[in-house]
Amino acid sequence: MRAPERGALPRGVAGTLERAYGRITETVQGLTTADFARETRCSGMPVGPLLVHLLYDAQRALIALASPAAADADRDFVSYWRDFPPGSDEDTGFVRGVAAAYRKPGVLVQHWREVSEAAVRAAALAEGRVETQGHVLEVRDFVATLVLEATVHHLDLTLNLPDAPEPDPEALRLTARTLDGLFGPEAWDVIEWDTTTYVLKGTGRLALDDADLDMLGQYADRLPLLG
Repeated sequence: MRAPERGALPRGVAGTLERAYGRITETVQGLTTADFARETRCSGMPVGPLLVHLLYDAQRALIALASPAAADADRDFVSYWRDFPPGSDEDTGFVRGVAAAYRKPGVLVQHWREVSEAAVRAAALAEGRVETQGHVLEVRDFVATLVLEATVHHLDLTLNLPDAPEPDPEALRLTARTLDGLFGPEAWDVIEWDTTTYVLKGTGRLALDDADLDMLGQYADRLPLLG
């Protein structure tokens, strides 16, 4: 059973992002063209296109971290996700097209590595607030949203990659903390899954079975918490 994830964000969240991105790099480096065509937990988005999606997220991070905001924050690492409910559309056609444009998987991996490592360096140096997706967040909260994105998609990527490393443990805990905030305080009392199962079922990657429905009771209709 996982421990409840409560309280403020820990210091060193940029280090957590570095490890989360590093585990993704470790997952995709050395994969073959056939591996990049393997299905993931994201419908219609195989490994290659999903890595492109992650690359564009790291690129968005670079832009945001270089764009300090003067306005007060209007979202934190939990409330940010309320704008992305389950079922939010993904532009799968776009990322599939971009992935197909790379000559070899290694070229895409190298591009991912360069952009993700630059985003981590920018996150470690940034202070104050940033603007992204039409909202303003404290840097620490913004970086926590990147950790969740990386962690959930790491689990998506590895569906058919059995030798891939697990996500960073602290990244998993931070993701669970975000899900707790979306679920509400009741999560601390009713959810008995381990952390990885919580992330997979809390985001709709795994279906709820009868035992899950009994455990969740009246709160079952709150899941999935995000898409």
